[in-house]
Amino acid sequence: MIGAASLALGAIVIVLFGSWLIRRFRGGGSSSDRRQSAKSHREAQNREPPVDVGDERTVGIEEFTVHHSGERQAVTKVEGFVVFVEDVPSDAEVADVIEIKILSFNRGHTSATGAYLGRA
Repeated sequence: MIGAASLALGAIVIVLFGSWLIRRFRGGGSSSDRRQSAKSHREAQNREPPVDVGDERTVGIEEFTVHHSGERQAVTKVEGFVVFVEDVPSDAEVADVIEIKILSFNRGHTSATGAYLGRA
């Protein structure tokens, strides 16, 4: 026979898993928050980038990501516009201020690629 403790533990696991599933498929936040987020996203996709190819900017590193090629890239923003920066030194950290040069845009001009020029 199954003990009372095992049944209680099973019930707790089921409740936790069920609540996780509900949050996963319903999403967080209210419907008005989701509508506002979707609206802001559409507006951002339709605006002109605040940079041009060849521009040099001073930016702060917000985080790091790994490009599909396996290369570590810094994620920075210029007026909310995302710029992935290549060739960042391995000792660079989040919040470091660096100089970059804009090299290219992705399809749709929703983000750009930049090259590391040095520390600011």
